[in-house]
Amino acid sequence: MYKIEIEHLTKYYGDNLVLDNVDLKVANHEVVCLIGSSGSGKSTLLRCVNDLVSFNEGSIKLDGVSIHDPEFNMKDLYKRIGIVFQAYNLFPHMSVIDNITLAPKKVHRREKEESEAHGKELLSLFGLDGFADSYPEQLSGGQQQRVAIVRAMANKPDILLLDEVTAALDPELIGDVLSVIKDLRNQGMTMLIVTHEMGFAKDVADRVCFLDGGKILEEAPPKDLFSKPENLRTKQFLQRIIESGRL
Repeated sequence: MYKIEIEHLTKYYGDNLVLDNVDLKVANHEVVCLIGSSGSGKSTLLRCVNDLVSFNEGSIKLDGVSIHDPEFNMKDLYKRIGIVFQAYNLFPHMSVIDNITLAPKKVHRREKEESEAHGKELLSLFGLDGFADSYPEQLSGGQQQRVAIVRAMANKPDILLLDEVTAALDPELIGDVLSVIKDLRNQGMTMLIVTHEMGFAKDVADRVCFLDGGKILEEAPPKDLFSKPENLRTKQFLQRIIESGRL
């Protein structure tokens, strides 16, 4: 059984067709990277999976059950799926540990001691020992993004959605965040990742999907998609990436 099943997903913003009959399946422990030009529908697709954006047609299933099935517990959706955006979205008036434990305590009713112990364990795992009582403004961009990933992991999700999490970072900080994501992959986390980092997608993904005009035009293992793409539009996109020195 697939962890995520997206079938005939169609999304309009007004008259603008953003997702055009998209089909995508993600197996348990699989990492799938979504690549493509800005405006191709990648981030919207990610947000539909977590029900942050509604869609017009199609279905999304987790473990074989539609997220809009009356028997599906929508509260569990946000526990089972963690999402991290390119903007860190940390609460500036709250300490790192309070940012991390807010949802476990308030939404999932976990005990404060349990939540904080787990949060500090995650901080240590991601190289952030000693930052639990710091505030976001005291951290670098790379550290804040790692805290955002820890916050998503604090609910012990089955699936992690990452939306261009390195886009707002200085180049020297990108490596720290990407190494964290590679560690999660090695631990078996199921991930759906929107990225402009082609080298990263090549290293970490089991499959890469190229989107254009709201459609998945091509999907393949990275060694195939990057070395011998079949779709003309994919070839054009990758050629521009190569010419810019990003692959």
